[in-house]
Amino acid sequence: MAASDLVLIAGAGGVGSTVLDKLRAQDVPVRAMVRRDGEHADKLRARGAEVVLGDLTRPETVAAALRDVGRMYFAMPVSTDHLLAATVTASVAREYGQLSALVDMSQMTVSQMTATSTAESHQQRLHWLAEQVFDWSGLPMVHLRPTSFLDNPLFTTLAAATIRKDGTIALPFGTGRTSPIAVDDVARVAATVLRDPAPHVGHVYELTGPRTVDMTELAQEFSRALGREIAYVDLPLDRWRTEVLAKAGLPPHTEQHIATMARLHHENRYDRTSADVERVTGSPAQSIESFVAARKDFYLGGAEDTPSDAG
Repeated sequence: MAASDLVLIAGAGGVGSTVLDKLRAQDVPVRAMVRRDGEHADKLRARGAEVVLGDLTRPETVAAALRDVGRMYFAMPVSTDHLLAATVTASVAREYGQLSALVDMSQMTVSQMTATSTAESHQQRLHWLAEQVFDWSGLPMVHLRPTSFLDNPLFTTLAAATIRKDGTIALPFGTGRTSPIAVDDVARVAATVLRDPAPHVGHVYELTGPRTVDMTELAQEFSRALGREIAYVDLPLDRWRTEVLAKAGLPPHTEQHIATMARLHHENRYDRTSADVERVTGSPAQSIESFVAARKDFYLGGAEDTPSDAG
């Protein structure tokens, strides 16, 4: 394949790692940027990626990673450096890159934000600002805005712990509705765009599960998937933050982001659906029930957790 088909994946974590596998399965050449060499880098090489060392906040390493690249996937874990990394990437790509597409992993909350809104988390504000920078850059952008991930600890490790303990899912979401999406479905969209970006440049895709559910309905989907009765227990947000979230040992920025996500769920800010997954890929996003059923041993038997991105 021509050099212009080379895809740089900057952020080979939960979604990015899955995007890499989907691209390599179709023989698309992939270069993965990692911050340090080691076991993770070796695994990426074993899966067919060229690996380069780099840091999205260091312009010289971004420029080196972009050499001969035609398409780029930009993503970061929850980080106070998100806006800096986006600004560095945009400025270096403008000066040194020859991109036909830059796919930005954002968040769906951005769709409801304004320049002066204050109800969102610091991380969500950074995503909003990063999108502005990317758009001002004039680069050929595609923004992906997924809602909460089914792979998020809220719906995996935390849910599994209480399911095993007493057959419940305990969260502070009240009667709020949500439409979480699997990492694999988001990766399918990203890989589809990166394989043939021309039809997608300039678009914003909002990525959700197939329908919205309240927490009682979510527990019912878990019940059907696991073959046992699961009930939803609504916890007060302050109690949940003190007794559950604070004990996770997360950095303050990440803890504030997750606590805000919980509050926004309670305020019904996640009650939204979109058909963009099917529109882009030709097949719909998977249901909560099918996601959980595929991980039955994990939820009931303590198997290893699956990769997740908080979002």
